[in-house]
Amino acid sequence: MDENDLSKRLFKFAVDVIKLLRSLKGGSELKIISPQLAKSSTSSGANYEEAQAAVSRADFGYKVGISLKEMRESNYWLRILRELYTENLEIIRLVNESVELKNILGSISYKVSPRT
Repeated sequence: MDENDLSKRLFKFAVDVIKLLRSLKGGSELKIISPQLAKSSTSSGANYEEAQAAVSRADFGYKVGISLKEMRESNYWLRILRELYTENLEIIRLVNESVELKNILGSISYKVSPRT
């Protein structure tokens, strides 16, 4: 997968999460989870976009690392939603996508991080 494909995939993930959140009906718990998930899912892609304009390898690694952290957070919130909305296939798909994106970002982060 080239970097452009990953950028597109992260963008689609963020848009799909926002669409999901717009469709869910829930109580006060959704008012807490929804903004957290919206922020982390969009931040992951935004930080990866910033990484594409990094001024150094270290800067690139730092921004990809933030993207990975945000994707891990997105996965956490999606797993909570999966438990609350057990029949929602879109949530299940997005949990799976967040795992794949975590793995890709983790691999990139590992490759660019300095070894000691």
